[in-house]
Amino acid sequence: MMSRVQKGVIAGLAATIAVSALEAANLYFGPWAASFPRLLSVMLQMPDMIAAGWVAHFLVGTFVLGPLFGILCPKLPTDTPESKGILFAVGAFIVMGLTVAPAVGLLGGRPVGIFFMQAGFGTLAWMIATHAVYGIVLGSVYGRLVERDKRAHAPVAGAPAH
Repeated sequence: MMSRVQKGVIAGLAATIAVSALEAANLYFGPWAASFPRLLSVMLQMPDMIAAGWVAHFLVGTFVLGPLFGILCPKLPTDTPESKGILFAVGAFIVMGLTVAPAVGLLGGRPVGIFFMQAGFGTLAWMIATHAVYGIVLGSVYGRLVERDKRAHAPVAGAPAH
């Protein structure tokens, strides 16, 4: 049986891979909006090293947001794992857009503004959409892992101990 944090890491990795496919399509066919890895490289004060943004994207999506979702999921106020994932991911975007993004300019990096608005409204819409996709995949994978654990540990033709 996996812990909620372990399930969150697996779900976070799956969700990060899904969003990375969208970001890769954005870079290859677009760009329709500034990509999140590109914005992360700017925030890390390495604007010419998009690889640093990709690494940060995978690390945060897998090892920060995934486990945090695993911890918070049972406390989120919606009914399905997918809606919990969307609420969590869009909430994380709002927190980041109000704190980290504006702080970059204050720390001496190129300013990206509140909710990355220096990159334009299209980027804001892209970020909300990709965070919603991240949340759907995160919640779906996490929910399936929880259900798998429940099925694996269900008593067979037995009565509860209480």
